[in-house]
Amino acid sequence: MESRPVGSYPATGIDVLIVGTGFAGLTAAIECTRKGHNVQILERNATTNTAGDMFFMGLSATRFFKHWPELAKEFDSISLHDTWLETFKHTGEMMIKPLKMSDRLRAQGLDPDTPPGTFQMRPLVYKVFVRQVEKLGIKLEYNRRVVDYFEDEKTGKGGAITDDGKRYEADVVIAADGVGSKSQKLVGGQVRARSSGRAIWRAAFPIEHLDKNPEVKEFFHLVNGTEPIVRTWFGPSTYALTLTREDLMVWIINHDVTGSEAESWNHTIEVDEVLDGMDQVPGQAKWAPIFRELVKCTPPKTIINFELLWRNPQPTWTSPGARVVQIGDSAHSYLPASGNGATQAIEDAISVASCLQIGGKENIPQSVRTHVGFRFVRNSCAQKLGFSNAELLQDTDWEKVKFDPRRAAPKLPKWVWSHDPEAYAYENYDRAVESLKQSIPFEDDDRIPPNYPPGYKYEPWNIEQIMDDMRQGKPIDLGPGDWS
Repeated sequence: MESRPVGSYPATGIDVLIVGTGFAGLTAAIECTRKGHNVQILERNATTNTAGDMFFMGLSATRFFKHWPELAKEFDSISLHDTWLETFKHTGEMMIKPLKMSDRLRAQGLDPDTPPGTFQMRPLVYKVFVRQVEKLGIKLEYNRRVVDYFEDEKTGKGGAITDDGKRYEADVVIAADGVGSKSQKLVGGQVRARSSGRAIWRAAFPIEHLDKNPEVKEFFHLVNGTEPIVRTWFGPSTYALTLTREDLMVWIINHDVTGSEAESWNHTIEVDEVLDGMDQVPGQAKWAPIFRELVKCTPPKTIINFELLWRNPQPTWTSPGARVVQIGDSAHSYLPASGNGATQAIEDAISVASCLQIGGKENIPQSVRTHVGFRFVRNSCAQKLGFSNAELLQDTDWEKVKFDPRRAAPKLPKWVWSHDPEAYAYENYDRAVESLKQSIPFEDDDRIPPNYPPGYKYEPWNIEQIMDDMRQGKPIDLGPGDWS
């Protein structure tokens, strides 16, 4: 599809209120502005949240950069292009020698020139998105904690109410305020969180702290003195990642719950708790001493103990009149280990901005419902894939990995990374509207190509069944279709 930069689309007259400044909210603001909508953002905190560490951003989430040359240039400058990868047992034994990501992709039969995504540092990427919003002059109000949402179908408006009683109104409200969004009350209730029994210790700190231990500094070295490297570590019921950059050291360890975890990026613990927890790894073989020494180099108040909670797919994402719509974690939460949360949130934002522009101001409810139709099954599949990848990472069978290193790599299927949510909306909007009017589910309309595993037919599923299968040692049943 031809790139059309900001200013190319006529004004739609659609007033969009966005709640939340995560990747979903910021992308929605950027893309809604490009599509000619009037945008206002509310953020509960006093400033944007630049916390976080390493994450994976899929190619399907970054295709829209072609419309934003400056954003693309900034993103390109901070990306870990063709980073090095190395794989160990948790004991420290090297299992897969250092290879460029392109070589890993080639070994998996994928095109090394089209990687499915890149490792990123969240604070750096997030600042790029924030700067783009600021350049566009989008109105953003801080310290606006939304405590309720509403809609009036007669006037065709939706809105949000802040904790000081102020009411904000718009033609459509995009709830991008994450897990626990107050929009749940209007949309149809909160999906209850279930403990996965797992949590993640994670830390990111200036590389200078490795000077405390020369052995650690030498082991976790940059490749050729300047090139970043991701090292993966797999053991019984655990896995870890480390990233060495010129400026930062990042480490992440997946572990059994200890009782001190919380689903919060601000919940920190101290080094001794991690060291004690590492001693609890099952079996005779324990964590490599060099990894323990890395943990000891971590400065105080830096280690986050993030609880991994599972949630069933949320059945509805819109208010009855479709004037309030959820995107990102508000609509579908992902495990941090899934490598898909930010990607799907950004896809949501691109999709809803496009659908609103295609349908125009007179068809907002239709456009919102069409957007949800495009996104629901895809996200359900991506969520399920995340659980499957988490199971794979936590239970690596090294006897099998010796013969097939691909077993130590999570699935990054083509149906995820090859998708273009903007092009998909333009190509399928009219047919999808016909399906809506005829009450035909999108997945049953052969005229609408799937943006999920080819051959898959949606069936409702739940966490309880997945957990029961895992307790019985069964692999997660992804369902029919090509998930490779």
